[in-house]
Amino acid sequence: MGNVGSYKLLALDMDGTLLDDDKKISVENREAIQEATKTGKIVIMSTGRGAVSAMPYIQELGLTSPLVVVNGSEVWESPTKLLKRTLLPAETVLNLHSLALTYDCWWWAYSVEGVFNRESEAMDIDRQEWLKFGYFTENMEKLQQIRDIVEGWGTLEITNSHPSNIELNPLGISKASGVETVCQLLGINMSEVIAMGDSENDIAMIREVGLGVAMGNAQDEVKRIADITTVTNNEHAIAKVIRTYMLEK
Repeated sequence: MGNVGSYKLLALDMDGTLLDDDKKISVENREAIQEATKTGKIVIMSTGRGAVSAMPYIQELGLTSPLVVVNGSEVWESPTKLLKRTLLPAETVLNLHSLALTYDCWWWAYSVEGVFNRESEAMDIDRQEWLKFGYFTENMEKLQQIRDIVEGWGTLEITNSHPSNIELNPLGISKASGVETVCQLLGINMSEVIAMGDSENDIAMIREVGLGVAMGNAQDEVKRIADITTVTNNEHAIAKVIRTYMLEK
């Protein structure tokens, strides 16, 4: 762990971390983020969400910094400028989609054009550029069977953003690879970064930065690998971490 003030960048997961259970940013968290950016610290979102659903929150915070979205499949230099995009092959998405049909479970998929799911009528898989695929089922046995199958392919980064889902990105693409790309862009070391999250898709990023923070509401595995565990997403955790580790007393 570095000294207070030695951290230059804060990478934040959104759902279950920055956002409370009502999907809102608390006044305390917003004020602390604005205080940090005023002193020259950089705050970025690092989320499983696509850019479109992350943007309203980024605008609410007044951020113009880079962002990592769709678990790292896209890295944006600023909210208006894409820096890097890594695609899932259409053939892989066809295979993932047919697994969802076989196991009869809810699925969703992010393409460059938007989000598709089980209720999407017209989806021409071959004509889209794909970024991420996901499954959701509360049947844990079914979820594990799907996970075992896709693990066997050896071509995908497999995580979750909730205990009842699986999220799939191209192999080697994660929030950690996204944050690393942002660090290279800004000339910052990963050791100068604090990352906060609550789910399996945050683990790589939490493990590879200078200070990895698990939320109080995080999955056990996240708490196990984090440097510290803070309060929950309903208790202004971001403000607490910024004031403790980023701002000089």
